[in-house]
Amino acid sequence: MGGAVSAGEDNDDLIDNLKEAQYIRTEKVEQAFRAIDRGDYYLDGYRDSAYKDLAWKHGNIHLSAPCIYSEVMEALKLQPGLSFLNLGSGTGYLSTMVGLIIGPYGVNHGVELHKDVVEYARQKLDEFIKNSDSFDKFEFCEPVFVVGNCLEISTDSHQYDRIYCGAGVQKDHENYMKVLLKIGGILVMPIEDQLTQITRTSQSTWESRNILAVSFAPLVQQSRAEGEKPDTVQLPPVTVRSLQDLSRVYIRRTLRNLANQDSQGNGMVQRVPHKRKRRRCRRRPINTYVFVGNQLIPQMVESEEEEHADEEQKEAVVEEEEERDIGDIEIIKQVNELREQILALPLPESLKAYLLYYREK
Repeated sequence: MGGAVSAGEDNDDLIDNLKEAQYIRTEKVEQAFRAIDRGDYYLDGYRDSAYKDLAWKHGNIHLSAPCIYSEVMEALKLQPGLSFLNLGSGTGYLSTMVGLIIGPYGVNHGVELHKDVVEYARQKLDEFIKNSDSFDKFEFCEPVFVVGNCLEISTDSHQYDRIYCGAGVQKDHENYMKVLLKIGGILVMPIEDQLTQITRTSQSTWESRNILAVSFAPLVQQSRAEGEKPDTVQLPPVTVRSLQDLSRVYIRRTLRNLANQDSQGNGMVQRVPHKRKRRRCRRRPINTYVFVGNQLIPQMVESEEEEHADEEQKEAVVEEEEERDIGDIEIIKQVNELREQILALPLPESLKAYLLYYREK
């Protein structure tokens, strides 16, 4: 499934294409997509395919097409502080993007059938927290992943504000999914080859709308011998953050806001704009003829129009050089302001490391 938009050269190029095709329609979804490089979730040797609008699968590892994830993120209508459950959480790519929007006061849980995929998702999450500059630009709700079959979730589990199921849901499992949803919540899942948005309007009523036609592999039903008890999935507990953790969130928020104010005041650019492509004019001589005595002799001359084109070409070259210089300056200015603010605090090194989430850069 996919192929709805042109392939991109990199993550930003892919997002530009998704925006142009109206798959990404809101700023917060765009920011989340730009913050998480899709290529980081591909295995080494397969990254060249990351920015195509196509699904990718290798063994148990699977990523849906970017256009699908875009529609899912828009349909979930995410807000800070919401609880989110990802059924079939896979690599954790979607859950990590969700975490950037729901923020530190949200809940972010995922259930994945394959243990090796959960380990892969945890590894990718750890890499994002330790290495990505985007981590310091957002307040983040870290996903928690558990291994299990999402059709075997304990009946006494808590409900969620937002739920996404990343596998095809049979009609007879629809009500099972709906029960996990809070009143006023939104569930997005593929049912009968349609990506569907379901809103719970009361204890016993729901509203549904189809988003787009899709093709998903069906949910895997656990096979067991007759009379054998199922392996019930216990969802992660919903816990209250410690005072120490809340203090870290607040300090980082305050310093981030100060850094953003300083950046705006200094006119610093957050993102390097794409350089404009200019068409270079080719200077071509034209043939004219002059009389020398009684002979007609061809002579190469340049028209005023060509001379004007030559001047434009020179100006274009100068402007390109200026843009290149400006681009270099903007790249230099892109420093991690939050990190610099924390390192400048008169605090013990151990506390600075805690505020930095022990990131090394």
